[in-house]
Amino acid sequence: MKEFNINKNDADQRLDKFVFKLCPSLPQSLLYKYIRIKRIKVNSARSELSYRLKEGDTVQLYINDEFFSKNSSDFLSLKGGINVVYEDENILLVDKPSGLVVHEDDRGSSDTLIGRIQKYLYDKKEYDPKSENSFAPSLCNRIDRNTSGIVIAAKNAETLRVMNEKIKQREIKKFYLCLVKGNLTPTSGTLTGWLSKDENAKQVKIFSSPHKGCKTIITSYKTLKNFGEYSLVEVHLETGRTHQIRAHFASVGHPLLGDGKYGDYELNRKFGLNSQVLISYKLVFDFKGSPTLLEYLNGKTFEIRDVWFKNGAV
Repeated sequence: MKEFNINKNDADQRLDKFVFKLCPSLPQSLLYKYIRIKRIKVNSARSELSYRLKEGDTVQLYINDEFFSKNSSDFLSLKGGINVVYEDENILLVDKPSGLVVHEDDRGSSDTLIGRIQKYLYDKKEYDPKSENSFAPSLCNRIDRNTSGIVIAAKNAETLRVMNEKIKQREIKKFYLCLVKGNLTPTSGTLTGWLSKDENAKQVKIFSSPHKGCKTIITSYKTLKNFGEYSLVEVHLETGRTHQIRAHFASVGHPLLGDGKYGDYELNRKFGLNSQVLISYKLVFDFKGSPTLLEYLNGKTFEIRDVWFKNGAV
């Protein structure tokens, strides 16, 4: 039998979700059976799977060891650091470099942004996997491997819940800078399209009119400067879909410089670019509704000011 004392980061989640985090290989049928025959208990008594855990509860699991996940400390061997844009006791804003994945992907890279963040917080003695049952510092948003810029990390479970809800309700405005081929006409405006995703090819296609199975995409933009063959453009995402910026601008004849998937091969070769010139450079917190523990962030803007291609240096 294994016993777990519910701490602040475990609280307010359903019992079944807590058990699955501890035992990710446990079949759902066994989970139901173990509840029924009292091999899963809360405070030494039978409980429903939908029960929301409270700080101070004790969960007893009479489950075979092979179903339990092993506490991974692989992040401790990582050598790469992080560039902190902002940090407090609840959140961490990090400037992710181009080429680094946010989570381990199908290439199996062990060097990830979340791993570096966990190592950073471990070294600061703000995170120790041995003292946590089900929580680890987590990312609230993600950007592509070859896109750089601000990524939000939550240091505790309550922050993660709040940030996920704020992102879902579009109360965090994300702005990007990029270099696109040519000069957009008009120089500012809003693009609307319909996106279809091909999971196998890991690519998307944009349509100019509604298509069955497609998701609407809305991309607002403003040209900041034209450099002849290309322009510096600020982008605000009204929707956040896979490859939205890259594919949307390519679909209207203005692909991002350096983009190997949707871009202009000849132009990329001319400037010696092999990854998209795109950065998530600014976040604006615009919270609505009832105050949360993150209310102190409301109305604040965080920005990466030193953007290497701002002056058209490619």
